[in-house]
Amino acid sequence: MSEIVQWMEDGTPYSPRFGDRYRSEAAHAVQQAEQVFLAGVGLPAAWAGQPQWRILETGFGFGLNFLATWHAWRGDAARSQLLHFVSTEAFPVSADDLLRHAEQFAHLQAMARELAAQWWGLLPGVHRLRFDGGRVLLTLLVGDTQAMLRQQDMAVDSIYLDGFSPACNPQMWNLHTLKAVARCARRGTRLATWTIAAQVRKDLAQCGFQVNKVPGVPPKRDNLHATFDPAWEPRKAPLWALGVQAVKTAGLAAPLQPTAVVIGAGIAGAACAHQLALRGWQVTVLDAAPHPAAGASALPAGIFAPHTSSDDSVLSRITRAGVRTTGQWACQLLQEGEDWAPTGVLERQHLATPRDETAAHAEIVPDNAPSRRTGAHERPAAWSADPALVQAAAAWSTPASADVLAAQGLPTDDAALWHTHAGWLRPAALVHALLRQPGIRFVGRAQVSHIKASSEAATWSVRDAADAELARAHLVIVCAGPHSNAVLASMPEASAPQPLPLQSIRGQVSWATYGNGEEPARHHPVNGHGSWVPFFKAPAGAAGAAEPAWVMGSSFERDVTQLPPSPADAARAHGDNWAKLRTLLPTASQAYAASFAAARTWAQVRCASIDRLPVVGPLPVDGNASDSNDSLNDRMPPWVCTAMGSRGLSWALLCAELLAARLHDEPLPVANSLAKALSTDRTLPARADRSVQS
Repeated sequence: MSEIVQWMEDGTPYSPRFGDRYRSEAAHAVQQAEQVFLAGVGLPAAWAGQPQWRILETGFGFGLNFLATWHAWRGDAARSQLLHFVSTEAFPVSADDLLRHAEQFAHLQAMARELAAQWWGLLPGVHRLRFDGGRVLLTLLVGDTQAMLRQQDMAVDSIYLDGFSPACNPQMWNLHTLKAVARCARRGTRLATWTIAAQVRKDLAQCGFQVNKVPGVPPKRDNLHATFDPAWEPRKAPLWALGVQAVKTAGLAAPLQPTAVVIGAGIAGAACAHQLALRGWQVTVLDAAPHPAAGASALPAGIFAPHTSSDDSVLSRITRAGVRTTGQWACQLLQEGEDWAPTGVLERQHLATPRDETAAHAEIVPDNAPSRRTGAHERPAAWSADPALVQAAAAWSTPASADVLAAQGLPTDDAALWHTHAGWLRPAALVHALLRQPGIRFVGRAQVSHIKASSEAATWSVRDAADAELARAHLVIVCAGPHSNAVLASMPEASAPQPLPLQSIRGQVSWATYGNGEEPARHHPVNGHGSWVPFFKAPAGAAGAAEPAWVMGSSFERDVTQLPPSPADAARAHGDNWAKLRTLLPTASQAYAASFAAARTWAQVRCASIDRLPVVGPLPVDGNASDSNDSLNDRMPPWVCTAMGSRGLSWALLCAELLAARLHDEPLPVANSLAKALSTDRTLPARADRSVQS
């Protein structure tokens, strides 16, 4: 359940857990946020003209410091291009309490409503919330401050040291917690807090901060300012085997307008282009097809939904983060009901699923061997047993109700999950929306033949078979799905990275439009043995109106790349899709027998990695983990964002944001452990021993 809050007569929230107020009375609360914290770290002047500004806060509470900072940033014409606000919170309050708290601050209420709309499912871990078109990024670290900060790798520009008083919550202010805070500082990072406790001042000084007591803001007589400037040179173990590889270290001499070429105009490529353009890059997107979303992203409609497992595996945690990301961007970019709908998704748990969907982060075993994952598609036991997790977990996935099951003609005691924040989406609509971001140029019919060093310093030249230049840029990002290795192999021999361990997988779906008056009563998709989307809006036809349609799939044909499929293969896949639907919904499927017989088929090839997780990050050019890359002559190495498998709608936007964060030394949108699970670093040790396919 959410943290219990008591409200004092003057409207000030009080914590029974800590025996302390969350903030000063309303008359001083905003002044404290603006003067103690913003002004205390030199804002808004410090972020003027900066590409990004990164703030760390200890103790989110009701988000008053965040809302005040966001309000100041929004009203500042000289604001930074991006605002990162990272905050720890061990005991999140409810969304209703957030809104009640904001009632006393009229100028913050609209922003508080935006915050409350995304304030759900806050299980322990890292949650990224996005506002103002993705330019304001709130990263919530739900858990103990010391533990969460030690698990993250980031550098921030400002620190708000907040929380209940040292007397009420000493763990928040002890030396070990302050050391974890100091790990996140760069030399010159400014810190502000309202307490002047002697032990806090002493411990901050021991952590490398130059500490000063300053005149306070009512009701405090004094406040504390500090600057991180240790007498020693701080060192941290590197997170990435391939090095930081950030823009500032790539020898670009901080270009006023960095350029990138993204190869592949599917969801992954469009999402990467969008994230870079948000950060001021000029991006050219190349694709061999004449228009974007011509490959696997041309799927008529697909599902985005969480994955569950009894051990809350890496796959499950990454997918939850991805579903939140997809939903947030869909809200901002797409038209609900036309391009997508957050209908919720029903998942039948105990039906057979392709082994590849449950193999992530587990040893790959032969096809005829039993899967080593026995708890896939089960909720972790703690989600039901731990009162602190029940409410947050239910916002993600909960046992399906008898009413939902009965409406699908299923037994009311069937083992099934209801995924609340899930739904259907048209991938092509998302791709086109992402590419509309200013700073992106799409070039179709661009068949990449080879990539070579340009005569211009620090840039690459991407060329076609006639050696005509298609694009020139500082950075090359490969998002070409099953063609990614072929693109990487087209780089100069001295610079070409080793092939990635990818596998091509052909998928075929069956789909059809409804006749007049045939629209189904229930629009939510059903998962479990294939994926059934009973309702979506097919693109407008000649008549100009979008048509209601259904889609069922998909086949999972590993190492098959033939397109189009042979008539026999298409017929076989169509029959398999019909069989899957009848297994998935034995009763409800009967109404679709005639429609299925006359349905159309669609096929494309997607790709997956051998551990069935995406691959995101830079690639070495010398076949090892060295980040020297002498053969690049100060050029950035190629980056990749690929291997989305059958979960592109759930993963691609998150992976693109992760790629951009790594490039710009920003706080990551996921926990370090999950970022490393997606990184190209993990492909290094055994690359040479694996057979791969381009």
